[in-house]
Amino acid sequence: MKAVIKSLLAILVILSTAGFSTAFNGPRLAPIVSKSVSSPSSLNMVFGNKKSAAAKAEEEAKAAMYWEGEWVCKDCGYIYQRSECAGMFFEEQGPGFRCPQCSGPRRRYAKKVGDVVGTTLDGGDAPILIFSFGGVIATILFGIWAVDNL
Repeated sequence: MKAVIKSLLAILVILSTAGFSTAFNGPRLAPIVSKSVSSPSSLNMVFGNKKSAAAKAEEEAKAAMYWEGEWVCKDCGYIYQRSECAGMFFEEQGPGFRCPQCSGPRRRYAKKVGDVVGTTLDGGDAPILIFSFGGVIATILFGIWAVDNL
């Protein structure tokens, strides 16, 4: 009986080591040969199309409508970069825009002029603080009313 168990264990060890060697080495595949094709379309993907004078003038007019300085997240200090955010100016971002670094809302961004960070587009956190304190006061008043009347 012991001889049967030893032989089964030996077979199990051999099969398991064979399985591990293929798992670590991976399957053998034929090498993939890629062909380098130089066509105008592949170069356009890298360098882009040349812009016409009208397109350049339109882009400059659009850029003149928006803040030329930097927008900075007040929470984490992230500087908004148009190239990282789909090429959109900060003012074009919708109300659902979040800071890519800390997920702070759009209202937490402020204009940066030199070393000074200004106020945000919607007046900052004043509305949030006013309604928060109003809610606390309403809750306390409701508690007092409930104790007296219930």
